[in-house]
Amino acid sequence: MTQDSLYLPKDFPELKNDSFLRAACGEETQHVPVWCMRQAGRYLPEFRETRAAKDFFETCRSPEACCELTLQPLRRFPLDAAIIFSDILVVPQAMGMDVQMVPGKGPTFPEPLKEPDDLQRLRAKVDVATELDYVFKAITLTRHKIEGKVPLIGFTGAPWTLMTYMIEGGGSTTHSKAKRWLYLYPEASHKLLKQLTDIIVEYLLGQVEAGAQALQVFESHTGCLGPAEFKEFSLPYLRDIARRVKDKLKDSGLDNVPMIVFAKDGHYALEDLSESHYEVMGLDWTIDPRSARERTGGKVSLQGNMDPCALYAPKEQIGEIVKRMLEGFGTRGYIANLGHGLYPDMDPEHVGAFVEAVHTHSQRLLKLK
Repeated sequence: MTQDSLYLPKDFPELKNDSFLRAACGEETQHVPVWCMRQAGRYLPEFRETRAAKDFFETCRSPEACCELTLQPLRRFPLDAAIIFSDILVVPQAMGMDVQMVPGKGPTFPEPLKEPDDLQRLRAKVDVATELDYVFKAITLTRHKIEGKVPLIGFTGAPWTLMTYMIEGGGSTTHSKAKRWLYLYPEASHKLLKQLTDIIVEYLLGQVEAGAQALQVFESHTGCLGPAEFKEFSLPYLRDIARRVKDKLKDSGLDNVPMIVFAKDGHYALEDLSESHYEVMGLDWTIDPRSARERTGGKVSLQGNMDPCALYAPKEQIGEIVKRMLEGFGTRGYIANLGHGLYPDMDPEHVGAFVEAVHTHSQRLLKLK
């Protein structure tokens, strides 16, 4: 295969392990599939070596670097899915906002949105195919280089989560500046959320066209909203994204791909989220597996939800925690994961113990059936 053909989204190697895709669609599998949010991350020495002295977003704009970082955890662990290395904040960048990754501080917007008039600073029309072309190239390259070992997941931040960053100017514990907009400027808030939704739909379609075999939508800041605000400013846009992506895939003659919604701290919204056109619902660790099954009524597959901090435990204890989690969720329509991303100080060997425990205990449970 020539170097140029590695960037053409066709003739991908045949998929050898489809357990993740089968579980996402509620089908039977030989073991419970497992992957980890932030599995390509700073906890891996090889990740730190690849990323050394390079600007974060410069790395995100290099398809070759993103491909390498995506593949690194697959070389260490028998994971059942890969997720493309990128960042949710490439969307605000495509809209014309300056975003920098400041060491020790995290993502920073030097000029955040403060008042509704600031919306005029955003690009009125975003050419997604041009502005986010580097993400699509990274996905295509990775699909070829992954050699069909496991499916590749594409992703985006959800509108409300992106809006919070764009107004707060970075991370926040209260999100009070963004929430101020919801109460003071509801019309401008909806205008921004709709603009983000339109871009996200095109972005996700582009990822599927580039080779993504599943999509995850991260609504990371659900927990700062009450149920009423969630139903007005988050849920309609999450539903709109899934519905429009599926309709457009059908109209384009492309295969439908499983979609995952991960609304962190959205324990009050499980019923609503289970009726939102997503095949899979991601759960954080604050939700009891049996309760989640009951409340979602078998309408969706579930993903999660071990507390990432459980990986600090001795390996034997990780195995026990995984066993209890599997017994709670059951083995069908279930994808094992953490309830949030891996932290930089975690021991890769403990991540390996988590992956191994999921496979071992789920195979035992399936034999008992």
